Amino acid sequence: MDTAKIRLHVEQPLGPGQTVRLEQGQAHYLFGVMRQGVGAPVALFNGTDGEWLAEVAEAGKKAGALTCLRQIQPQRMPPDLWLLFAPIKKARTDFIVEKATEMGAARICPVQTDFTNSERIRQDRLQAHAVEAAEQCGGTFVPPVDDLAKLGRLLDAWDPARRILFCDETLASGEALDMPRDGGPWAILIGPEGGFSEAERARLAALPHAHAMRLGPRILRADTAAVAALTLWQSRLGDWV
Repeated sequence: MDTAKIRLHVEQPLGPGQTVRLEQGQAHYLFGVMRQGVGAPVALFNGTDGEWLAEVAEAGKKAGALTCLRQIQPQRMPPDLWLLFAPIKKARTDFIVEKATEMGAARICPVQTDFTNSERIRQDRLQAHAVEAAEQCGGTFVPPVDDLAKLGRLLDAWDPARRILFCDETLASGEALDMPRDGGPWAILIGPEGGFSEAERARLAALPHAHAMRLGPRILRADTAAVAALTLWQSRLGDWV
């Protein structure tokens, strides 16, 4: 048994011989949906101990247990990059969380701006989407998804050591991105469908640790802009370099 096609994120510690008890939903998925039985291989990760090959030791309709055999991948942490974005329609917000997880964001922070249409989110549902995305993409880390916070309050308490890359469609055509190429903590900020308000844009522009970026000559949807900005950052400063 060398490989496992099914990956599960668990909360328990992982190590040689460690028994991992499954939650009811995981047991239903593994045994009811995927039709796995005792002895089946499953890959497990918890965000800190890397990825482990395990085998099913107990299988039931509502519960089960797996035994860790050996580590098959060391823990890989993402760059210290946060994604701040204004929630949009449900499916597109889900898309942003999934792609941010796949592309290596270390934290996902929904923010309420002056023009944000959505006044609330289901944080637990978005966190579940992040877990599913990590399970599918082969990552060993699941970024935490914060609850919705007002952008202004977030900026009031912002640590200036974490630089902000905010996407501004009002920048002049051809204006170059003046972004430092050294590492350190960063955040990408994506505005709502209506863009940033003049007051928000002025406040961001006045911050010495904030850098504006234009994402090409066309106006992008917020979900497209998030993927484009993450791609640019990762290719310059992240673990794609």
